[in-house]
Amino acid sequence: MRVAAVQLTSTADVEGNLERADRLTRAAAADGAQLVVLPEKWTALGRGEAIVSGAQTIDGSAISWARDAARELGIDLVAGSFSERVPGEALLRNTSVHIGPDGELRATYRKVHMFDVVVEGTVYRESEHEEAGEELVVSATADGVELGLSICYDVRFPELYRILAIRGARVFTVPAAFTVPTTRDHWEILLRARAIEDQAFVIAANQIGEHEPGLRSGGRSMIVDPWGIVLAHAPDRECHIVADLDLEAQARIRRDLPALANRRPTAYSWPAEARVAR
Repeated sequence: MRVAAVQLTSTADVEGNLERADRLTRAAAADGAQLVVLPEKWTALGRGEAIVSGAQTIDGSAISWARDAARELGIDLVAGSFSERVPGEALLRNTSVHIGPDGELRATYRKVHMFDVVVEGTVYRESEHEEAGEELVVSATADGVELGLSICYDVRFPELYRILAIRGARVFTVPAAFTVPTTRDHWEILLRARAIEDQAFVIAANQIGEHEPGLRSGGRSMIVDPWGIVLAHAPDRECHIVADLDLEAQARIRRDLPALANRRPTAYSWPAEARVAR
């Protein structure tokens, strides 16, 4: 199974973002990709006002384009994530959509973990404009390959991916807009750890470059196999990368080193709350 990750420099220019996403998605399909993953906030990326003004409903122009493209190209398309305006809700959602080769929506995942952090003195408060989702989502490609959907900051929460793997996910999709410092120091380690511990493929499509003054993403999109080997790694520019996933090798790894099967759920219990250094 050939897959692709698309790396973009999205801005507040929705039409420009759509044009570049279309061009690179078509290039990935021309390279034989059966599954293409776009990055987080590929439709519009910036600080608060850019996110709010670029938000769309799930039947807006962005997902309409994604459905048409998937149908025309005959691919499974994980349309990264976009800021979703949900009728009746005050806050937006950070939403990833999986679309099948028939152009139909196969799954919708709303980001569970809000990026409310401080990175090298810069404050990020995703929850000011977006509300967290509550449901973990496993989908499947047209060929029956199970996908575990996630978004960016989720990759720091291994329990999410373990549950997806237990539910049958063989491939994790990680559309992201990782900051430059966290891409530099954490990105590859986190992706390879999620792949190794859950014996799953990881397709991680990151944003690259400056989205507006003071807001930059680190790129380095990559595709990782269940042994933790990086199969493809993006250069520092807008581009797409492809890799072939050996599903038989994955089955062999899970059989010979049965970490998922050797779990002992009855021995695990969640503490009432996390102990955090003050």
